[in-house]
Amino acid sequence: MRALLLINPRAGDGDGARELAAEAVRRGIEARVLGNGDDAAAIARAAEVDVLGVAGGDGSVATVASVAAERNLPLVVVPYGTRNHFARDLGLGRDDLARALDTFAGEERRVDLGRVGERRFLNNVSLGAYASLVRRRERHRRRREALAGLRALWLGRHRGVWAEVDGEPVRARVLLVANNAYELSLFSIGERRRLDAGRLHLYAAAGWLPRHWRERSGEQFTIDAPGPLSAAVDGEPAVLEPPLELAIEPLALRVLLPPGG
Repeated sequence: MRALLLINPRAGDGDGARELAAEAVRRGIEARVLGNGDDAAAIARAAEVDVLGVAGGDGSVATVASVAAERNLPLVVVPYGTRNHFARDLGLGRDDLARALDTFAGEERRVDLGRVGERRFLNNVSLGAYASLVRRRERHRRRREALAGLRALWLGRHRGVWAEVDGEPVRARVLLVANNAYELSLFSIGERRRLDAGRLHLYAAAGWLPRHWRERSGEQFTIDAPGPLSAAVDGEPAVLEPPLELAIEPLALRVLLPPGG
């Protein structure tokens, strides 16, 4: 089996990237620690391998997962970021990164992917307050400023999102389109029980605080707006040009899970 592990050393606290790469090589897995300017998608697309692996946060994982789906290759996820939402929903933890390499000899499972335009996503696309917070986080990168930004958002200093969903006007503080159903609570995007139900779930919160979510589900949605929309795609800031065509790609991604897991 030819396998490649791409490691994003900037994910999480960045500790242990070289050690993880050395352990992968010891096991016969090609490993590459990504440097500034490296294009993870291009590297994954050109690699002559049977399995693609990625150690990073949700953004890094989504990039390599899109290539894995494109090439119909199994994907190994080594949780290495701060939140690791996708890895968590797969049942993977960050307790032992070296042990996570056992997954290269693991069992295959198929899960869904979401798509917005030509861009695939693993978790969700968010518009509104959460997307604004992500953009502030990327600019500042410091917890104190991120918390100050959060307070400002909920004090109403930023406009809510205005859009039409499938032709129906929507005004919401937060608009979230998820790859399968989430458990949501105040300030929190929770877990997903399933990653293979073949449904997008759209959540809208209209008040100053998202105490109550309106939900609908379907295989596709169209979101339109008067101009470009600030968004977060799998936690990464983006500007999306409407209309946004969102769809589910059922069982489009092959993932490997720990043996016997």
